[in-house]
Amino acid sequence: MPRNPFTSPARTAVRKANAYLAPKLFGTDVPQKPTRDGYGLGVVEAAKKNPNILVLCADLTESTRNLEFKKLFPDRFVQMGVHEQLLAALGAGMALAGKIPFITSYAMFCPGRAWEQVRTNICLNDVNVKIIGSHAGVSVGPDGATHQAIEDIAIMRPIPNITIIAPCDAIEARKATVAISKKVGPCYVRFAREKTPVFTTKRTPFKIGKAEVFRNGSDVAVIACGPLVYRALQAAEELAKKNIDVLVLNSHTIKPLDEKAVLAAARKCRAVVTVEEHQITGGLGGAVAELLAKKLPTPIEFVGVPNVFGESGDPNELVEHFGMGVNSITNAILTSLKRK
Repeated sequence: MPRNPFTSPARTAVRKANAYLAPKLFGTDVPQKPTRDGYGLGVVEAAKKNPNILVLCADLTESTRNLEFKKLFPDRFVQMGVHEQLLAALGAGMALAGKIPFITSYAMFCPGRAWEQVRTNICLNDVNVKIIGSHAGVSVGPDGATHQAIEDIAIMRPIPNITIIAPCDAIEARKATVAISKKVGPCYVRFAREKTPVFTTKRTPFKIGKAEVFRNGSDVAVIACGPLVYRALQAAEELAKKNIDVLVLNSHTIKPLDEKAVLAAARKCRAVVTVEEHQITGGLGGAVAELLAKKLPTPIEFVGVPNVFGESGDPNELVEHFGMGVNSITNAILTSLKRK
């Protein structure tokens, strides 16, 4: 009788590790929502508790999911128009006056177009501004290369004082939004436009700077962020059928990186794969590689955009085209395994 992967010892261990994930993790009926929806819910939740929270928007109220905030708090909503650099500068001034501004636009334009103001006005002054970058990654789809922010983590990581987060689904996005509202200091959170699986729950732990093991394993450690965490779990599920035991670490906070969790995963598995919807250069993979090179040299493979510009197309097809789909993650895991 063929082995049933759902009743194998490895699968049983996985089930215990993932008790706080959605019960129907790989079901065909798994709900799908854009992570930006989680931001819209989270900023309203936070604003109800803190009257100092404001939202500044660069002419993208619906796209950035600020309509409900504008409706509930019209006196705390500022429509800036297409002025992303002023968006960041004014946000810094409001923070110096004691407010907690959420400055919102497409990630390509903020932090992209407003990078110098983010660096100098916000981060150099270490003021309490929350930078919300919507429509990040190639899954923006038909908008094409001009609007696909796949370098945003790389341009933000070198700036001192900044916290960088990439939520894996809409539920985690809401938690991240509420969490940054309580954290003093500059924060950048990137959100996706396209609907992706909602696979965490209200009980799933979330803490800024603390990565979570979403699947236990000992053969290869996959360290992922953003919606591609789900594809990493799918790849691990497929490889479990071949008795390959993959650890999946949700590293939602890229900066500060959870060094303890990353080192523990690398030490346990002795082979690592990083997965992100971002350029391979300078993103989560770069952060993990820098840490391992310094403290625990480990074979590492990178899944991400291979230093090319994006293209117009169907979001899911683009993820596959640029080598970030389940098959690409699986191949990277097998390559890393051979390098142990």
